[in-house]
Amino acid sequence: MPYHKDNNIKEYEKEAWGTKCALNVTIPELTVYPAKGENSGYSVIICPGGGYTLEAIYHEGHDVARVLSDNGITAAVLKYRLPLKESSNQPQLLPITDLQRALEMMREMSDKYGLIKNKVGVMGFSAGAHLSAFACSKNLQRPDFALLVYGCPRLNEENIKWLEKDLYHRKMTPIEFEENNLIERVNQNNPPTFLVHSLDDETCHYKETTLYAEALRTYEVPNEVHLFPTGGHGFGLGRKEDGTDQWIKLAINWIKRLRN
Repeated sequence: MPYHKDNNIKEYEKEAWGTKCALNVTIPELTVYPAKGENSGYSVIICPGGGYTLEAIYHEGHDVARVLSDNGITAAVLKYRLPLKESSNQPQLLPITDLQRALEMMREMSDKYGLIKNKVGVMGFSAGAHLSAFACSKNLQRPDFALLVYGCPRLNEENIKWLEKDLYHRKMTPIEFEENNLIERVNQNNPPTFLVHSLDDETCHYKETTLYAEALRTYEVPNEVHLFPTGGHGFGLGRKEDGTDQWIKLAINWIKRLRN
């Protein structure tokens, strides 16, 4: 387990990328939005993106949770601890530890919220999608399904630089390289997965999604992929003008069809 340093790091919010984001997160929070109307029994833990340096907690968190809740799906926004080197001697373990604990908590709260214990999924955006895919590769508290929105599971040169700079704050070990090669780690135990990307995403190339989907298909893991011609990166719930606003309705439909 990571050792937590004694520090005076203060969490705060500021505008970044056109939306209000949380920075210096050192205390995790799980905010639950119970299903409204007819409860499907399904639940989703939402992991906002932000490159592991901040979290788009509203744009890719609370705003999304409200839509899921309004459509009969219990949603929980995870404000995971950011991997700050000032707050831990193993900062890379903070986000995944928080997500695994959140999965455990949602299953423990199944009676309270009328949830199906084996239908607890994750939804991640960008770095949150990396975190979600990382959780899918683990045996401990594995999600029952996953939704990855403009994710980045490849271990290419660009992603290696990013992870070593903002998640590990050092060079990765050979074992860590293997752990983060999330496309190569796909196997028959991966959960059903819904993937979304835009073809003009200049931050995370759309092949991040298509290569992951091909790996899932190799092991006959159910998956559904939606690619939009335009939309860029970080579109959250999407926009009418480029059609990216369609993905959330498609995702809700997909989640509810998982029972079949």
